[in-house]
Amino acid sequence: MVILCRLANLHGFCGFCRTGQKLSTYRRALFYVPANQERKLRKIPQLVADSIVLDCEDGVAEVSKNEARNNVIAFLQSGKPSSVNCELAWRVNSLQSGLLEEDLKAVAEAKVELETILLPKVNSINDLKEFSVLFRNYFQYVKKSIMLLIYVESAQSLLNMAKIVNAAFNLSTFCPVYLDGVVFGSDDYCADIGIQRSEDAMELIYARQRFVSVCKAFKLQAVDMVYNDYKNLNGLAAHCHEAKGLGFTGKQVIHPDQIKIVQDSFMPTAEELERAKEIVEEFEKQKTSGIGAFTFHTSMIDMPLVLQAMRTAQLSVESSHVSKWNSPLQLQYNVDAMQFLYLLSFHHLRNVGSLPCFTGSPDEDAREWLRQVEEEKVLYAWSDEYELRIVSVVAWMARIERRKQKIRARYIGCIYGKL
Repeated sequence: MVILCRLANLHGFCGFCRTGQKLSTYRRALFYVPANQERKLRKIPQLVADSIVLDCEDGVAEVSKNEARNNVIAFLQSGKPSSVNCELAWRVNSLQSGLLEEDLKAVAEAKVELETILLPKVNSINDLKEFSVLFRNYFQYVKKSIMLLIYVESAQSLLNMAKIVNAAFNLSTFCPVYLDGVVFGSDDYCADIGIQRSEDAMELIYARQRFVSVCKAFKLQAVDMVYNDYKNLNGLAAHCHEAKGLGFTGKQVIHPDQIKIVQDSFMPTAEELERAKEIVEEFEKQKTSGIGAFTFHTSMIDMPLVLQAMRTAQLSVESSHVSKWNSPLQLQYNVDAMQFLYLLSFHHLRNVGSLPCFTGSPDEDAREWLRQVEEEKVLYAWSDEYELRIVSVVAWMARIERRKQKIRARYIGCIYGKL
């Protein structure tokens, strides 16, 4: 059972293949633009952030909410500027504000195409349920899935984070959104627990560590808090270094001068990447001899350190979208890290290939596909037209057709190497 992805129209590293939609954005910098300020909206084409957020929430005063909403509609209706080669997202108002339905209704009535939506102050599963009902009612015209990022901004949401994230994954069965990351809202969190944030933010270490742990458990991007002193670029760099060390994948940004520092900070340095490459290559040489640990320069390297090296290389690929080197072991790590059961959820179904259904029940068919996937995780593809490609069949996708009620397999591919 060997099915390979098409090697056409792909550039560099490919994450999940989503039909009719660009790949998941690696968000090192999540840059907020207050949607009520037209002067700042006009500057968007000059920005180079990974993700630009049209903000209707905290960055907009109560009296300017309608203006911000109308500006978002006008901006999105005009289409993404050709010079904007990044994600264009929209942060709506929270459910608790009473303004969320107005936001969704106004944009839906304008039939605006959304790329990514950010939902703040998600405190419980019920918040997600109410959001899904509103979104499904107003956005019935949407033909392709919309990326969703949710915010953890209170003690309640932090304690319930695993349940909330798990529920957010299932939203796609009710409305056309899929969870792609989580954002830590530190200022609201501090207000909720009655503390003030210090310069080094040591009082938030526990919250940030717990936040990252849940994100990593679900293989999600973890976006760190804002650094409010936007003129203190040295302080920002130190905060980014700490956040990267804690496991965050990116940071929220409020000033253009912060963007480059943040995005550079969340990429491996040339030295780190070279060291990671050498460790993995040395491991591949040593593994044939049955050695579990080996000496690299003056350090003893075992499997956990090899996995860290592979993750360093992976970060470089994700952030640059260009693969610097190919490694079967690197790819194998990426495949092993995926959650196959999650990949069987409805929002990952893609029209990129199919198999006849088996004779069992939907659950039995899904398990059979998982078994076959685990037997053929890594495949090698050669082509006269391209260089060697290392292709991974990540999972077979299952879905029930509305009329025939049959199960068909779908797959997505991860491809390393430049075309």
